[in-house]
Amino acid sequence: MVVVAVLIAANIAAHRSAGVLAVVVIPVAAIVLLLVARLGGLDWRELGLSRAELRAGIAFAVASVIVVAAIVSTAVAVPATRDFFLSDRYDDTSEALLAAFVVIPLQTVIPEELMFRGVLQGTLGRLCGPRATLVFGAIAFGLWHILSSTGLTGGNEGLSDVLGSGTAAQVVGIAGAVVATGVAGLVLGWLRQRTTSLLAPIALHWALNATGAIGAAVAWNVS
Repeated sequence: MVVVAVLIAANIAAHRSAGVLAVVVIPVAAIVLLLVARLGGLDWRELGLSRAELRAGIAFAVASVIVVAAIVSTAVAVPATRDFFLSDRYDDTSEALLAAFVVIPLQTVIPEELMFRGVLQGTLGRLCGPRATLVFGAIAFGLWHILSSTGLTGGNEGLSDVLGSGTAAQVVGIAGAVVATGVAGLVLGWLRQRTTSLLAPIALHWALNATGAIGAAVAWNVS
């Protein structure tokens, strides 16, 4: 399948390159897959991008952001869970804000949602039933995060305290990340099916990632 091949190639290229190439690979891959999908016959409705579908996702999008922000705020406020937000990547507030409002939406959330909940889910929807579409999409999304999860425990004080920082800890960290993102993919895929809109999973995905970055900056400042 062309979609899977492009996803694999883009994932490897993004994590094996540096500089500008590493930044643009995923967004470009998303555009390529969107063009492939349209040329292959998928319409805007099947991609969750028609005007009607986008309008249908507004309420769920707003609710998702509010709920996630409330949960993350509570977790950061509680000392027992605050350490899990201490990611070295977001120890600077300005960098965390830049990531939350620019890098994460443009480099991660929108491209990934276009690829997975848009093109892949739309394609699978033509080949499989709703349940199989959700399962296959979730598995693909979990596996997508293997490379990005390497070194996960080493850059997070909370995870390092629990799992350690050796090779075994890294393996456990990667496995945990794959399972967690697989479950997230299942939820995002369900939200796409439930609302028929790509806007709803985009909002939830952004809320999870962006509030995590902001929460990390807050955690560093109050620790």
